[in-house]
Amino acid sequence: MKTYTFEAIVIGTGAAGYNAACRLKQFGKNVAIVTEATGCGTSRNTGSDKQTYYKLGLGGDSPDSVYKMAQDLFAGGSVDGDNALCEAALSARSFMNLCELGVAFPVNRYGEYVGYKTDHDPYARATSAGPLTSKFMTEALQRNAKNLGIDVYSGYLAVEILKHNDAVCGLLCVEKKSGAFVAFKCADIVMATGGPAGIYADSVFPACHTGTTSLALLAGAKAQNLTEWQYGLASINPRWNVSGTYMQVLPRFVSVDEEGIEHEFLREYFKDAYEALSMVFLKGYQWPFDSKKVLDGSSVIDLLVYRESVLRKRRVYLDFTKNPFGMENIEYDKLSEEAFTYLSKAEAVFGTPIERLNKMNAPAIALYMDKGLDITKEYLEIAVCAQHNNGGVAVNMWWQTQVKGLFCAGECAGTHGVARPGGSALNAGQVGSLRAAQYIAQNGNEAIDADVFQTIAADAEEKHLRETAALLENKENVDGLIKKAQRLMSDCAAAIRNKESMTAALNSVYAEIASLSKCGVLDKSNIYMYYKLKDILYTQAAVLTAMVDYSETVGDTRGSSLYFDEKGQLREGLEEIFRFTQEKGDARAKVQETVLTEKGFKCSWRDVRPLCKNEDFFENVWRQYRENRNVY
Repeated sequence: MKTYTFEAIVIGTGAAGYNAACRLKQFGKNVAIVTEATGCGTSRNTGSDKQTYYKLGLGGDSPDSVYKMAQDLFAGGSVDGDNALCEAALSARSFMNLCELGVAFPVNRYGEYVGYKTDHDPYARATSAGPLTSKFMTEALQRNAKNLGIDVYSGYLAVEILKHNDAVCGLLCVEKKSGAFVAFKCADIVMATGGPAGIYADSVFPACHTGTTSLALLAGAKAQNLTEWQYGLASINPRWNVSGTYMQVLPRFVSVDEEGIEHEFLREYFKDAYEALSMVFLKGYQWPFDSKKVLDGSSVIDLLVYRESVLRKRRVYLDFTKNPFGMENIEYDKLSEEAFTYLSKAEAVFGTPIERLNKMNAPAIALYMDKGLDITKEYLEIAVCAQHNNGGVAVNMWWQTQVKGLFCAGECAGTHGVARPGGSALNAGQVGSLRAAQYIAQNGNEAIDADVFQTIAADAEEKHLRETAALLENKENVDGLIKKAQRLMSDCAAAIRNKESMTAALNSVYAEIASLSKCGVLDKSNIYMYYKLKDILYTQAAVLTAMVDYSETVGDTRGSSLYFDEKGQLREGLEEIFRFTQEKGDARAKVQETVLTEKGFKCSWRDVRPLCKNEDFFENVWRQYRENRNVY
């Protein structure tokens, strides 16, 4: 078995992964990156109408401070105060690092980084380098990693965190093209593998990104807030958020049944066509599904799409070629005042949706054209899709997990709570990877003896060879099992949640885990797909356990999901969905943790770590900094 030796390994080549590696190298560590493919990952392959980066205010006369920003991050609920304070304190440093590396965030003629308000943001801290902000970040950080001479091992899927005395000692991977196992000896690992993107069928995560959350869970790390996600309307192929101007140009919503008959289903629900169009417009601003916007807000659009696609088993499309409801000419002054004013200022009170889109945001048309779909002529298939996991692996204020030497940064770290300011995930990835690198450089785990490691690695390889021995003998079924598991999760445990159906889904997932020995692949180059399936199933088991536990212990609807309650509220006309209880808010001071035990995943609850307001005296901080005492 090939074995490579480094002081630290970073898993993942997204914005957080590259930043972690670059920082470790700058701090003097011998570091390498391991990835299944450098072109994969969400930050490289995703974007939105105007992808936001959230940071401390750096322009204008709006009063801002580190503590104010930390308060706004903490206010999302179920957020640990120390993580929020770190994300605020290091946001300016992390943002300016990206600027110096060449990410073109806009400035005014004086050099101010002028901001705008995003959701859950009172101080206009948001900025953007355009629809592909995270892609530009990843590319800039990749160039920096290349300039620093950091080795990148591409084509390797991480399958096990190797440990000695309950601490990290290395990493076992499977080489995708050969199916052979490869070991990396290291004292510290930074996981920057993104969110658990592969667990849902209806997903706007890039298809090349599935995540490896179970890698940490199987190593003994805890997860937290796994119930908290963002869902929203997105196209299925290609995968892309249909937020912003895609909604504001008022496209036609169409479902097609099994007989090929079209249904313009918004008209079935809304008695007033202009109320329907106003809600569609508002969906551009309020893109994520929000349980607080169901009874009297734009999230009813998501529910109507869910009803068509999941309950009625119809395919749902956006049509930009014709106006909704057979309207030759829309009477724009009958829209809500907000919609009418916006479209008037945009000089887009004319024509068809595609003509309005061409006027307001022509690159939005070109984006789909570049991906092989001409929305000037073709329908765009959509669904209510998983977009971001606000939860993830539990970390402390240095982004270290419960396992010594194992750190998580980016979306795989569960530092967000119920709600968060738009764009804060990009900042969190940069800050978390910096914090992990700082700690490893100053107080990293100790490397073990080479002979001891070889014994541990050889034992791990033998175990995995036994685990995968029958894969080539069994009939190929891994791809079908993955699709089956993903479909089950989207239907039973996405934005609409019912304890009974989630419990049944959890039992089904555990049954699939028990049957993993019956899996089959075509050849050795597909062995890695078995590990993809295994990761999906174990991660689904953790997420479903958290959701069932939440429904039993809290039960309130909150954030981006609705929990069934037979005595709860009901939006008139949506009897097919179900009743739900609005959030009382009592649980936002708590964090739900999930851990793997011998009997499966179990959940517990703890208080959030408080947001501390430090009254530090400079001389004391300076002395502690010189003595390296402030890393503990």
